[in-house]
Amino acid sequence: MIEEQVILVDKNDHKIGLMPKMEAHQKAVLHRAFSVFVMNDKGQLLLQQRAASKYHSPLLWANTCCSHQRDGESNLDAGKRRLQEEMGFVTELKEVFSFIYKAPFENGLTEHELDHVMLGAYNAAPIINKEEVESFKWMKPEDVKQDMSEKPEIYTAWFKIIFEKFYEHIK
Repeated sequence: MIEEQVILVDKNDHKIGLMPKMEAHQKAVLHRAFSVFVMNDKGQLLLQQRAASKYHSPLLWANTCCSHQRDGESNLDAGKRRLQEEMGFVTELKEVFSFIYKAPFENGLTEHELDHVMLGAYNAAPIINKEEVESFKWMKPEDVKQDMSEKPEIYTAWFKIIFEKFYEHIK
């Protein structure tokens, strides 16, 4: 199996090359990524618990889905693709903002990403891919914020960073 490539970018999101995903995370090289937040009509956010088999941050809670764009793939197409792959549904997405963050992990890997944050709406239960997702839950954003302050260890490093910006955006 060929390792997935990430798109290396400069701080203005201009493509400067490709690199295997693992190498980019080992070298902490800035690359393009996306984070999808799906909300329902009750104002709840769909969270996913990462599968136990994930090579980092297993069983931690994160936003609806996130990943990396493929070379030549638009941000929105990438978000829809990964939403289908992980959560078993597709919905319309809109990009709401982007920003750069850096999050090192205890295993020596570092997420250094120019993250495109997208928002969508959905009201049914997802059909999760158990290879990617252990579980899911719907929570009001203010409850996520409270829970994150009380139990930060159950959330991924990047979700804690991205959620703060997302929360400010939706307030």
